[in-house]
Amino acid sequence: MSNCGCGHVVGSGPYAEGRELVVFVAQAHGGSLRERSIPNGGLEVFCGGCSAPFVLTTFVGRCPICEGVHAVSPPRADDPVNVQFAGEGFVLAEL
Repeated sequence: MSNCGCGHVVGSGPYAEGRELVVFVAQAHGGSLRERSIPNGGLEVFCGGCSAPFVLTTFVGRCPICEGVHAVSPPRADDPVNVQFAGEGFVLAEL
């Protein structure tokens, strides 16, 4: 069953969670989503690593305090609850 029109089932692709979602979004469309701005100025979130508040302004971004990597997929970028944390020590590989 696909929910995004791109062939991904619930729980994978743009509907994945945690590190899997961060890696998916970082690699999607040849990496072009990484630095694309989230509509409406971004999402106010709390870091999954250090709990600091910050605004995720791009689909993949880092906490300004601990540099923890976070991401949200475009079809879910309307709600901060959908922002996922890659986990402690995660390093985003270059494409």
